[in-house]
Amino acid sequence: MRAASLYNVVAGVLASTILAGCQTAAAVKTPAAPELVAPEKALIMPPPGGLAMVGVVEHAYGNGIEQTVLLATSSSVIGQNYLKIRYNGGNSGETGSVAYRPITESSLRSERAAALPGIRLTPSMNFLRNAYGPIGYASGKSAGGDTCLFGWQQIRSRSTGSGMGRDFGMIQVRVRLCDHAASERELLNYMYGYTITGTFQGQIWNPYGAPPPVSDSLAYAGPQVLPPADTTPAYYSFGYRPQAPAALRAPVRQALAPVAKAPDPGPAVVVVPGPGATLAPVTATPASSAPPSLATTAPSSPLLVPSPQCLGSTPAPNGSACAANDK
Repeated sequence: MRAASLYNVVAGVLASTILAGCQTAAAVKTPAAPELVAPEKALIMPPPGGLAMVGVVEHAYGNGIEQTVLLATSSSVIGQNYLKIRYNGGNSGETGSVAYRPITESSLRSERAAALPGIRLTPSMNFLRNAYGPIGYASGKSAGGDTCLFGWQQIRSRSTGSGMGRDFGMIQVRVRLCDHAASERELLNYMYGYTITGTFQGQIWNPYGAPPPVSDSLAYAGPQVLPPADTTPAYYSFGYRPQAPAALRAPVRQALAPVAKAPDPGPAVVVVPGPGATLAPVTATPASSAPPSLATTAPSSPLLVPSPQCLGSTPAPNGSACAANDK
């Protein structure tokens, strides 16, 4: 009796569990991980006229966000061109956290090896700065002759306020580019042309710090400040193979030499000799005295025009115009 009642209880529990599972709607969702976002939501934009944006991958953390903007690639080197940006600071409500890692020489060496494996990159020792602050890069050539560049930048305030503190945010940028037709200088233009569109909410996370003070030399007596001299405008391009505009030149007009006009020969005159007259031989004008286009060839024999009265007569052997046949 007890076994039967226990069996009924277990069966009832199983049946209720199955019915509850059938009545619950299954929710399918992706876990919190990197996801594709629309290009207009990119937190960093490539320079105008540069490589096309292929896609934007975003990974949100509880204390920041990271985006990778994939760019069009024309290279035999394995990998994808990209602009990568990471924001440290704030609270997005997501799970997980992004590490707060300032730039060091060892970390950059590891990042270069991961981004461009097998390519010998030489860091530049020049001090360079774009609109956001100092920048650095390393470049090299692949075995196939492609030019590659890996650049970096860290935007972080140098000062913190007293008390609760401020300016704790940090922005880091990485640029990875390879191209078979670009030069090192053309790839470096990307470090000067990108635009950071994202920002932090709240003054405490300002990564740029306070704006610099106004110079003391303004609005006070001092040496004269003259306007800049006229200079030739410079043209800058952030794309590959920049073509400088052709210089404006004044139209060159070549003066044509005057063409000698041939003298008008006038109306042609035909002299018809009378009976018994003898025509003088016609002397041709030398070809050298006439223009090249008017040069003619002299006839080989004089032209005899018979009189109308000599029709039906035969020329006389003594050179007269005609001889009568009525003898």
